[in-house]
Amino acid sequence: MAYGSELNQVWTNLIDNAIDAVHGTGKICVGTCQEDNQVVVEIVDDGSGIPLEVQSRLFEPFFTTKAVGSGTGLGLIISNRIVADRHGGEIEFESRPGETRFKVRLPINRDQSAPPSPKP
Repeated sequence: MAYGSELNQVWTNLIDNAIDAVHGTGKICVGTCQEDNQVVVEIVDDGSGIPLEVQSRLFEPFFTTKAVGSGTGLGLIISNRIVADRHGGEIEFESRPGETRFKVRLPINRDQSAPPSPKP
């Protein structure tokens, strides 16, 4: 059970960030797998990486590493709310120069009796 159009927004945000990171010359890989009772979607790019000093701020509203006028700083916070609040999942990431990896974990069997969280 999932909210497909909302998850499409998550994939769009993560892939858009990866496209910006590779500056038109790198690679972006998207993969899926099942781990335990979760579906895992990975989006990996070979860009310059996210600087360590800003990694703790990535999910803050309005924080962006993009140039003025290029980003709103809302993509990751909205994505995190969709994944965590609406789907009971989580987003995690690892980044170093040459590889940034975002993993979205979604439960396969979520308690259907619980009402969904309010829309972000």
